[in-house]
Amino acid sequence: MAIPESQLDTWSKQGSVAQSRDTYATVKKTLDDSGSPYYLKSFESFLQGSYANDTNVYRDSDVDVVMRLDSAWYHDAPLLPKDQYQAFERAYPGTADYGLPEFKAQVAAWLKQKFNGVTVGSKAIFIPGSGARRDCDVLVCARFKYYYRFNGVNDESYAEGISFFLKDGTQIVNFPEQHSDNCTAKHKATSQWFKPTVRIYKNMRNYLVDSNMLQDGIAPSYFIEGMLWNVPTDKFGKSYDDTFVATFNYLVGADRSTFKCANGIHPLLQANSHVSWSPANCQAYLDALRNLWNY
Repeated sequence: MAIPESQLDTWSKQGSVAQSRDTYATVKKTLDDSGSPYYLKSFESFLQGSYANDTNVYRDSDVDVVMRLDSAWYHDAPLLPKDQYQAFERAYPGTADYGLPEFKAQVAAWLKQKFNGVTVGSKAIFIPGSGARRDCDVLVCARFKYYYRFNGVNDESYAEGISFFLKDGTQIVNFPEQHSDNCTAKHKATSQWFKPTVRIYKNMRNYLVDSNMLQDGIAPSYFIEGMLWNVPTDKFGKSYDDTFVATFNYLVGADRSTFKCANGIHPLLQANSHVSWSPANCQAYLDALRNLWNY
């Protein structure tokens, strides 16, 4: 039995905006404060995640902020052809005196000074909510250059992303700005159907988890957005019922091994990866969606 259009319409609505906006403003003001120990360094703070992409739903309770060090950066230049990597080494000899470990330590110490209950996790610094302020995760990272070509500083091509390290030393590279830009472009190309559809899929996930029909953590919001970004634009529109049926049927029948994350760089599906979705988890989510629709 299909889910009524009225329920799909409810699930398409955006979650709280005012509290998330005010939380971001408070945290950003603190991060950018001229009194911080890192203020003279080159850095930038900005939003990422569901609130930044307008795909947040009412269940989403935290705000994700990126705190990026710009004066030092990481790269994958060793993967370039030998002559290009040699050119890179000539152009950029040596290493930075002030790097990401020092930056993260100073940011963490500053946030602990300004907010109560701040903890440093494997990935991000967590600022617990208080009053009207929501929980906030601050991801401290550095710029990353994903090289396509390097023949010199005036002849190079790369995608700019971010890089950070887990506590076990694992390096993670991601591309939040490309993700956001591509999702916005998809939203426009689908005549504003894309983001409400993402929210429907996210709310269906939440319902499935609450109903013990899907294990929590199987379907992160980031990968749901990426999955739907791969769906052709002509599958969106008319009604939410039509859109769900068309997008779901496409996803079930497509060769999903060719899908990319919404950043257009990482593969969407790949086992044992920090930046891609487990194919088994994606399949479990799609199976649960089918069960819910036919319930």
